[in-house]
Amino acid sequence: MSERGCTYTYHEYKETADWLLAEISIRPRIAVICGSGLGGMVDLLNDKTIIPYEKIPRFPKSTVPGHAGKLVFGKLNGKLCICMQGRFHFYEGYPINEVTFPIRVFHLMGVEILIVTNAAGGLNEEFQVGDIMFINDHINLPGFAGLNPLRGSNEERFGVRFPCMSDAYDKTLRQMALDSAQELGYQDFVRDGVYCMLAGPSYETVAESRMLKILGADAVGMSTVPEVILARHCGMRVFGTSLITNKVVMDYSSQEKANHEEVLQTSKDRAQALQSLISNFVGKID
Repeated sequence: MSERGCTYTYHEYKETADWLLAEISIRPRIAVICGSGLGGMVDLLNDKTIIPYEKIPRFPKSTVPGHAGKLVFGKLNGKLCICMQGRFHFYEGYPINEVTFPIRVFHLMGVEILIVTNAAGGLNEEFQVGDIMFINDHINLPGFAGLNPLRGSNEERFGVRFPCMSDAYDKTLRQMALDSAQELGYQDFVRDGVYCMLAGPSYETVAESRMLKILGADAVGMSTVPEVILARHCGMRVFGTSLITNKVVMDYSSQEKANHEEVLQTSKDRAQALQSLISNFVGKID
């Protein structure tokens, strides 16, 4: 496969989708991508079918701690779902089309709504570690340099050449999630904000963090945006959350240092609340 253009054909996506549909007895309408340390979401599914990524034709392998590398099908609060227990990242060495490969497969399986979760660093000074931020917009910083999953020839069977991104995150879904947060008593640690993606895997410098804040970002991470772009290109509705696992260092005198262990620990500490929130929210989807 070439780095240029769409590295998979429509028929290759279709073959993988058909292979998965032959392995399961349900037809899921909702897909959930579980970010770092958030794979425990699959424990809430009933009537599960689990398929390791390595068994799925053309699926990459997840190599990051906190990403189990399994596709889990089942019912979440009564709704038929696919859960990705671990995602793929550009920094793992995968081309952007491999990072986003599952999205078009899900679309061809009949998925209409994509829920994306991630662990992120907090840029907004009002955010605290453990806050859950509902994503209302994103900044695709790697896209400024041409790293976009839609680069190359367009496949009209998926979507238009120039898809709109001003409505990338569905307002109705976000309001439903806010209703869930209020019902569960989570409103004190639920926020709303802009997510910025960097390519990683190195964390941000102080100067970079200050720049991102000036650009209007409230949280920063290394994922999510490519999947959202491809999902919107396919016509899926998208809801996204960022779990704020650390506060980004903005001061040269600070002794704090970002590290993945802190990310995983915070994810573990807040996992139950986030899982309850997503489950309650999914139950509201008609």
